[in-house]
Amino acid sequence: MPSPEKGEAIEALKSRLAGVKAIVLTEYRGLTVQQLSELRRQLKTAAAEYAVVKNRLARLAIRDSSLDGLGPHLRGPTGLALSKQNPVALARMLQAFARNNPALQIKVGYTEGQLLQPAEVRALADLPSREVLLGQLAGGLQAPLVAFVNMLEGMVRALLSALDQISARKAASLGPEGSA
Repeated sequence: MPSPEKGEAIEALKSRLAGVKAIVLTEYRGLTVQQLSELRRQLKTAAAEYAVVKNRLARLAIRDSSLDGLGPHLRGPTGLALSKQNPVALARMLQAFARNNPALQIKVGYTEGQLLQPAEVRALADLPSREVLLGQLAGGLQAPLVAFVNMLEGMVRALLSALDQISARKAASLGPEGSA
């Protein structure tokens, strides 16, 4: 049975974890306090947060929840990056920060009920933005329509060309006296 202080810490962590869309466990060993502060500041711009947690308390906080699969990964110095809005933005921010600060190691991620290995978190970070994906979708939907319109225009041009040729033949066959 945890002490009252630890019970409060567990409840506070549970409330922070409630409604998260994505969570990434990281190892922060080797990062300075300034670097961790910079990471927290950067994550705030993406509506995310970073918290260093005690593994035992975190295991108790996620017990019997959808995040229970993260329990085995709570070993060593662990930081939680949480987002209640955009999993892709969280993954992007962590990957960008890790590029400049290689001491930050991604252990595992979690989004939409699935555990993500570090390579999958990196793949999530490499996804194009929502706007780019919507543009690609619109282009994909527009392409067949443009091809159809071009095909119809080609048929109309061919018909007009055939009618012009018929008209020119008739005019040539009638000769100069046929024109009245």
